Amino acid sequence: MPSTPEVQNIAKSLVSAAMMPPKAAADALHFAAAAFAGVEYLLTQNCRHIANAHILPQVYAKRQLLGFGGLLLICTPAEFFGEVDNENEPDS
Repeated sequence: MPSTPEVQNIAKSLVSAAMMPPKAAADALHFAAAAFAGVEYLLTQNCRHIANAHILPQVYAKRQLLGFGGLLLICTPAEFFGEVDNENEPDS
């Protein structure tokens, strides 16, 4: 999806609200494009600025505030496909 003025405005609002640092502008644009396009799942390996448990609640709230309802689940591919790290779990 090309970057539209609407997508750029969403991304700028994430950065200006200090949810994502200015150096993460491309990450904000990635999220903004997904929100604007109405996708249900955004898979990312970026756990610093996108799939981050401390940032996600703020990003989801901002998305709602901007009027984008519906489901948008942001997660890593491993989370999406249900891959579990059993290496540190005791044997049953």
